[in-house]
Amino acid sequence: MKRVEFAPEVSEYFKNLTPALYNLGYFSYLESSKNYVDKLTIDIENNLPTRQHKPATQYFDKYGKDMLYAMFRTNKQTTWYAFFTKYNENGNTFYLVRYIANNHIVAQYL
Repeated sequence: MKRVEFAPEVSEYFKNLTPALYNLGYFSYLESSKNYVDKLTIDIENNLPTRQHKPATQYFDKYGKDMLYAMFRTNKQTTWYAFFTKYNENGNTFYLVRYIANNHIVAQYL
């Protein structure tokens, strides 16, 4: 079994992302912003285990040691990066997403 979980900080980030994107004018309707965030969250939950991943640079050690990251493209301008720790327990594989950001914020650190 493979399971994706979000650290509390990431869940809180997603919760705040919907109104932030709407208030910054990226979406004309709050519902559109919510759909965007929901779609991103579902994409990460469903596809992180099969997505190609790379080791995160040392810059991201503040969120967890030996993290990996995978990319999730939402449109032509924006790619989201999910930074996670992968671990095995009792024959199950868990992916704990510890940090999330987009190319506008972290691309220079990758």
